[in-house]
Amino acid sequence: CQPVPKPESRVEVCDLNPCPPRWKVTPAGPCSSSCGLGLAVQLVTCVQILHGQEVLQEEHLCPVAEKPLTSVPCVIRTCSYEWSFSEWSECSTSCGNGIQTRQDFCLSSLTHKPVNPLFCRRFPKAIVVRGCSAGPCPQQEGTRSPGAQLQPVTPATHLTAAAAATEHRHKDLAVPLSGGPQEQTEPSGGEEDTAKRSFLCVCGNLFLNATGTINMTGVESRDCTVAIGRPLREEISVTILESSLNCSAGEVLLFSGRMMWRTGCRKLPLSLINSRTNTLIVKQRVVLPGNGVILQYNSRTATKKYYQDCDQQLFGPQGEIVNPVQLPDERQEVVCRTFITVAPRQRISIRALSTDLGPEGNHTHFNYILVRDVSTMKTVVFRGKQQFLWQSTGSQAEIEFHE
Repeated sequence: CQPVPKPESRVEVCDLNPCPPRWKVTPAGPCSSSCGLGLAVQLVTCVQILHGQEVLQEEHLCPVAEKPLTSVPCVIRTCSYEWSFSEWSECSTSCGNGIQTRQDFCLSSLTHKPVNPLFCRRFPKAIVVRGCSAGPCPQQEGTRSPGAQLQPVTPATHLTAAAAATEHRHKDLAVPLSGGPQEQTEPSGGEEDTAKRSFLCVCGNLFLNATGTINMTGVESRDCTVAIGRPLREEISVTILESSLNCSAGEVLLFSGRMMWRTGCRKLPLSLINSRTNTLIVKQRVVLPGNGVILQYNSRTATKKYYQDCDQQLFGPQGEIVNPVQLPDERQEVVCRTFITVAPRQRISIRALSTDLGPEGNHTHFNYILVRDVSTMKTVVFRGKQQFLWQSTGSQAEIEFHE
């Protein structure tokens, strides 16, 4: 450009108006998973530059449609182990409703060969049992739909935080100890047959009494899962009375709750496990027939408050959830949660009958319903006036009502 005359350099003011508010994203927090795909939480705020300074503004002043996600995917490294599954079996019935099953095994990503399941104990596992339909049976055609055969056997118990005091005054819940077999109306063949059915049907049950004993020895299934549930203000302690697990064969006992995860096999007798919350899942895996454990559980008032006054606890097979929960002297911006626990053999469906979270495009990022599948920790968010149907992969779910 040397032959061309160079213009004079100067600065002109182009706009004296302040920049509009914009979204600001802080660096993402730690990844929720040490390997494989996880989620990292990042703080998203609405800011505006005024007189050279960054000033925090209310979120509705920033463009709602452009708000960045508060959770972003993250991968630290590839997992060395992962769950793998066999093909689904054929439907268990030739007509009507039945089940399909598949085997799970822990796979090494390096050798692609099965290893001890303990290596995969920290990773979520997909379902191994699902429903199936082989078409209507001849005698059922024209009388009822195939779905009418699926009747839940877990006693209906609806416990809310407000009703907890009433339940306490009436002592224990009027629910059978084994939470299922006694509810059936099949003709009895005497005390021996009743005891045998109760013994064989321990797996997959939900226990709601304040105390009890669970015998998981000699069960026919390789994996036997039971759940214990109490009102929100309580926690559960479990003592292993007897154990015949063969640790060298890979037999193991797993305890899981909202705030704890523990596995063990050796030195189990007389060991004490505390749930720290009001629900506890116990899963037993045996290889040799006849092996298992005998548990004794008790409940007591929780040492720490792990819930809010507007939280609710529901135990199957059905219930109603209404939000907001009006409480005296309670700020309405508190996030209220509903915890749902059913028998491990069952799954959960949540249907929105009526929702009104405000008009679309107006504050929809702040008013929403979050549903979490506890077995996989996957969450789904519903906004606006969306009427939805959500189904779980496991027997526990959580719902959060935001603003």
